[in-house]
Amino acid sequence: MVALLMLAAVCCAAPVSGAISAYVALRAGAQDDSGLAEDGSAADIPPRMLAAYKKAVQQAGTYVPRCRGIRWPVLAGIAKVESNHAVGRSITAGGDIRPKIYGVLLNGSGAGGNTTVFPDTDNGRWDGTARGERAVGPFQFLPSTWESVGKDAGGDKTADPHNADDAALGAAIYLCGNDRDLTKRSQLEAAIFQYNHSQAYVTNVLGWIDQYTAAAKDPDLKNVTGKVRTVIEAALSQRGVPYSWGGGNASGTSYGICCSPNGKSGAGIKGFDCSGLTQYAYAKAGVSLPRVASAQAGAGRRIPAGLGTSALKAGDLVFYATAPGRDSTIYHVGIYVGSGKIVNAPRPGAVVRVDPVNAMPGFAGGARLL
Repeated sequence: MVALLMLAAVCCAAPVSGAISAYVALRAGAQDDSGLAEDGSAADIPPRMLAAYKKAVQQAGTYVPRCRGIRWPVLAGIAKVESNHAVGRSITAGGDIRPKIYGVLLNGSGAGGNTTVFPDTDNGRWDGTARGERAVGPFQFLPSTWESVGKDAGGDKTADPHNADDAALGAAIYLCGNDRDLTKRSQLEAAIFQYNHSQAYVTNVLGWIDQYTAAAKDPDLKNVTGKVRTVIEAALSQRGVPYSWGGGNASGTSYGICCSPNGKSGAGIKGFDCSGLTQYAYAKAGVSLPRVASAQAGAGRRIPAGLGTSALKAGDLVFYATAPGRDSTIYHVGIYVGSGKIVNAPRPGAVVRVDPVNAMPGFAGGARLL
């Protein structure tokens, strides 16, 4: 079976690093080894926190009108690493987080990774101690930084870093400093580096931003019903999950195997490859599929490549081959969601996402199982 997987399922991904906190951050929140919520989507964000991120994006223009590209996935990426979205805390309708989130005391003791002394600047107003500084709130601001970026987002006339709305707006303003264009990857990286001067931190946050961006794209399913809808929604729920060579099955994500043709191992990555994802999604509708893409081409009614992509319907398996017309050369499979798009687990280093149907080369037709 392993040998067959290596030959036929050319769909795997490099690991996204596990969540690491900035040295000023509270190490909060449990997660599994994949670093993702079970469905790999924005479902790991408490609804009240997600609302705060989206509200901050709407309000940021008032304070940083020349900033471009601030999006909720950017704020979510920072907050995931800094506080795991305040998971486990109570969040009121007004956004107040209790108990409050405090980082380690930055007294140079080495605890929590801090080696530099930060003298007190707020007399304990925000960080609860006058013995020094510690980072506060879901975005882990130092009180001195909060003094310059903190704004009242909720209308209570107090800019509180322990309030989800205020903290998210402050983070947006901070990231947007110097009129940044965050649509440019280099400027986004610079903004994250300013937040914490660690390249490992930047890489980690970018990984979460990319995953939340993938999870934010919703295709139109208003005319899709029944088991077809069940299949598509199951696949879409996995957006943001890392690609793992040989990973995934009818039960969900799993660790993969070594190694893909380009030497990428899935052994340390809990996720899906292309055929593992399709196997999982169809299992939710009670349909059992073979494990590898080329074998899945024999399931259901075959849709010849010669009919073109216009012959595809939502829920169809879509195949790609090195020699279209020869099913033995099929190397990839996705699930058609309509409007020229597929749910796709594309390659090492990527995540499950929605792509154009022509994102992969060698269109080899499809198969209709429902």
